[in-house]
Amino acid sequence: MPHRYKVREIAQQSGLSEATVDRVLNDRPGVRENTRAEVAQAIADLDKQRAQLRLNGRRFLIDVVMQTPQRFSDAFRAAVEAELPAFAPAMLRARFHLWESGTTAQMADALGKIRGSHGVVLKAQDAPEVAEAVDRLVGSGVPVVTYTTDVPTSTRCAYVGIDNHGAGVTAAYLVDQWLGSSPSGVLITLSGPVFRGEGEREVGFRSALRGSGREVVEVSDGDGVDATTKRLVLDALRRHPGVEAVYSPGGGNAATIAAFEEIGRVCRVLVAHDLDADNRRLLREGKVSVVLHNDLRADARVAMRQILQQHGALPSEPVRPTPIQVITPYNVPA
Repeated sequence: MPHRYKVREIAQQSGLSEATVDRVLNDRPGVRENTRAEVAQAIADLDKQRAQLRLNGRRFLIDVVMQTPQRFSDAFRAAVEAELPAFAPAMLRARFHLWESGTTAQMADALGKIRGSHGVVLKAQDAPEVAEAVDRLVGSGVPVVTYTTDVPTSTRCAYVGIDNHGAGVTAAYLVDQWLGSSPSGVLITLSGPVFRGEGEREVGFRSALRGSGREVVEVSDGDGVDATTKRLVLDALRRHPGVEAVYSPGGGNAATIAAFEEIGRVCRVLVAHDLDADNRRLLREGKVSVVLHNDLRADARVAMRQILQQHGALPSEPVRPTPIQVITPYNVPA
């Protein structure tokens, strides 16, 4: 059957005879499985070598556009910058457009101003005007990868990040196990209703606690910013005296803990997301119980790889959800 490499090339790469390779490629009987695996590995190696040749000397400019608390954007920026050299012999540069609070119109406007880009890594609201801005970029030849929260109605090429619904279910399991027979209610803190990823976490969390009898109280629109989050949490705690636990998909955990302390209530369990500087400190101090984390450098690498694939500079690879790590004070990654 036709193949992108000559039989002779595959034979040289695998160390097998041309006749053996030909039998494998044409799926003829009498070939051992380990021989088929050797041929598959040789083809994968040839793909990598071809990709290296395509990358040699090429320059790519990638834009990272995010509305997110600074503690998270700082961590992701460091991850991107650490991964840029890994794409040698290509030369990748990154521009960062980062802010904490804003409207969907601001996000759409920022996307509309991008020029000279080879691709965009985007954390944005799931809103029609954002989807339209993404579609315009893609239509102009700029691929877009959504990160941590998706805009699925757009023509983005991939979503990179955790299974958000699964993360919410995991959080509910941990909270329920921690509280045991206590009837304590749970506060869920969201940065805003327009981020699809947080909404999926909330749905997973609520579905897993359904039937437990626990009160679930939601606060939203804090943007993960401490001052706003503290005010919202204080109001919720005063109105719901049975709340003694927190699931925080949206951040602002230092403010949440400060609100509990201000009214003299113990937070018996707090499940957070992302191992940023604040959460590392709170975990060490015993104020956050566990952090649901994913490897930001691995995410950055996958996101940038997806952009290069769209330009034909790397072979296509499927994107799978990033594994969720449950981080305690005793297994914090360096």
